[in-house]
Amino acid sequence: MKFLRILVLFLVAGFTLTACNTPSKKKPEAQEIVAPNPQKLAFNISGMTCEIGCAKTIQSKLSKKPGITSAKIIFNDSIAFVEYNANAISQEDITSFVNGIAGGSLYTVKNAKSVTTFNETTK
Repeated sequence: MKFLRILVLFLVAGFTLTACNTPSKKKPEAQEIVAPNPQKLAFNISGMTCEIGCAKTIQSKLSKKPGITSAKIIFNDSIAFVEYNANAISQEDITSFVNGIAGGSLYTVKNAKSVTTFNETTK
C-alpha cells in the first residue's frame, strides 16, 4: 500500500512537471494594418552642434520610428524633412519624439508645419 502511494505521488508529480515544461503554442498576434496616409512635415531643430553626432543621430532615430517612411536632416539649415503615415503617427508624436532625443534637454523643434513638397523652407 505504501509503495502504491509513492508510485501515484511520483506519477502525479511527473505529469505536473512535464505539463509545466511543455511550451504552449501561442497564436501569432495579429498586427494592426494601418491604411497609408502619406504626409510631409518640415520643421527647424535648434540645439544641433554637429552634423555627424547630432543631425545624423536625429535622422537615424527618426527613420527607425514606426510610422515614419523617411527623414532627412539638413544640419547647415537646421531643417528636418519627414515623410510619415498620418494614420500611424501624428505630427505631435514626431515633434515630441525629436524633443525627447538625448534626454529632452538638447533639441527643440520649432516652426513645424505640413508641406506638400520639400522645396519649402521653414525659416
